[in-house]
Amino acid sequence: MNYKIVNIHSSGNRSILIIYTGGTFGMVQDESGALIPFNFGRVVERVPVLKNLGIKLTVISFPIPIDSSNIGIQDWKNMAYIIEENYAQYDGFVILHGTDTMAYSSSVLSYMLKGLNKPVILTGAQIPIGSLRSDARENLIGALEVASTEQKGIPRISEVCLYFNYKLLKGNRVQKLRSSTFAAFESENYPALAEVGIEIKFNDSVLKKYDPEANLKVLAALDPNVSLLKLFPGIPKHLVFAVLSDSKTKGVVLETFGSGNTMKFEWFINALKEATEQGKYILNVSQCVGGEVQQGKYETSRMLNEIGILSGNNITTEAAITKMMLVLGTQTNKDKIRSILASPIAGEMD
Repeated sequence: MNYKIVNIHSSGNRSILIIYTGGTFGMVQDESGALIPFNFGRVVERVPVLKNLGIKLTVISFPIPIDSSNIGIQDWKNMAYIIEENYAQYDGFVILHGTDTMAYSSSVLSYMLKGLNKPVILTGAQIPIGSLRSDARENLIGALEVASTEQKGIPRISEVCLYFNYKLLKGNRVQKLRSSTFAAFESENYPALAEVGIEIKFNDSVLKKYDPEANLKVLAALDPNVSLLKLFPGIPKHLVFAVLSDSKTKGVVLETFGSGNTMKFEWFINALKEATEQGKYILNVSQCVGGEVQQGKYETSRMLNEIGILSGNNITTEAAITKMMLVLGTQTNKDKIRSILASPIAGEMD
């Protein structure tokens, strides 16, 4: 990938690589008032305080900035490979990303970057950096400060996170819940890792423990043959059959009601059973933002256990979809796939 590298004239004991992928963050208005991407190598002109943070900063920019709605598997691989290629030279990484799919990217990178022991923090903005009341400046500064914080030479953060609106959230526990406020992201089933105010207050009890023996390995094999089936009252049979009987689909994230409940119509249960008998993996995830799947608690979910549906516990849809992509791309043994899907591999579920 022919990305652009720009060294910012700053100095300090800690070095951070900023990876600019695109998104609202890096937009400015042209003469007509339309929003266009700006040269991110000139970010200091927009945020001059970057020179005074006491951090050595370098910017790598994707050749063509990407609207996050267009983010795909190759883009995730590019992000992971950039981190891998520059891992030894930097103390941490900040990825600037559009907000719409940022939770998918933070989730998948938490799986792909196996053995990570440095901070990888995704952030972005609801309002472009070229606008007067933009949140881009504070989100960037906060992400950089958190990424550069260490204690006795050890980084306080050694995992993939998402920083937004003064909160640091676990990357594979976060969801975008709001499109029109600065508080766009929440992590309903996991506490914030840190909150940034006058001071940075880390929640040490929920931080991933630093592992000095860890060695980074990028798991880049992702299988896109995953489907999402969201249930709703009155869902037509043909829609359910279309998803579950698709010949290329290997895994299905099933978004169910409440604590994992489904309709108990015979045709629906038979469709699920036939799909599992064909070798498809079906992961039960709640449509609720907070809470968890308690498969078997109610009659409407009891039969799911009997036909081989896997419980996603309190995993988010974003984390479930990307986890299934990675597991199907890296594993072939059916029992192992089922075991991994139903168990935490990067703190994405309890």
